[in-house]
Amino acid sequence: MTQPILETPHLRMPRLGLGTWPMKGAECSAAVQSALALGYRHIDTAEMYGNEDAVGAGIAASDVPREDIFLTTKIWNDKPNGAAIRSAFDASLKRLATPYVDLLLIHWPSPELDLPDALAGLAAIRAEGRAKAIGVSNFPPKLLQRAIDHGVGLAALQVECHALLDQSRLLEICRANGMVLTAYSPLGKGQAPDQPVLQQVAKKHGATAAQVALAWLLAQPGVAMVPKAASRARQAENLAALELALDAADLAAIAALPKDRRFVNPGMAPDWVNG
Repeated sequence: MTQPILETPHLRMPRLGLGTWPMKGAECSAAVQSALALGYRHIDTAEMYGNEDAVGAGIAASDVPREDIFLTTKIWNDKPNGAAIRSAFDASLKRLATPYVDLLLIHWPSPELDLPDALAGLAAIRAEGRAKAIGVSNFPPKLLQRAIDHGVGLAALQVECHALLDQSRLLEICRANGMVLTAYSPLGKGQAPDQPVLQQVAKKHGATAAQVALAWLLAQPGVAMVPKAASRARQAENLAALELALDAADLAAIAALPKDRRFVNPGMAPDWVNG
């Protein structure tokens, strides 16, 4: 299966990737190998996940050349400046056993974040070729715009996004600035496929409700997604969503669902509306 690619001046990213949180160890390595064998070419991890070594092992054990894989990692929010980000990223590369990543993100903003210095640190890593593209994750609209305004060439925003949560403000900002929005938890922590509307659309197309949820995101220009899937069967199910074309009636029915359900909202989260 040919993966659809999102291409911007900053990156070329396969639209469907493998999310690896919270897998660890042998389970994680096996999932990465399985996904790559099925045709995935986009793997998402993070320092905080505690599985970069397992992801690296899965990639190394695969027959897929490293240059054919789009690999994202993220630096945790206790690294408030460029020097701390650089040190953490050095350790990430060692765990991943790779000389570079395709996308490096700040995982979460924090009150201690020195945004200009952190972004300069990311840009320096990119200039060295150790990260092909840079971006941020979990930034609310105002903070995202501030980050963009520093002019370092951010390529992507990763954020919770699914059929039950309106992220139109962030998507507008991303599109206006040539950035990809990568959706994590694209199935709404398993809640989206439980919606009768998605189940009805799935029945109509002979698909699963999870595939419908992913296909709805695929219908949004500029959106990629990284659903977690440990088993080969679930990975294959998600991959098949790439072939599901929803019609205008399907899209309208899903768009009409309430979009106010946020499932990832830890105590350290920013002010999603005013931040």
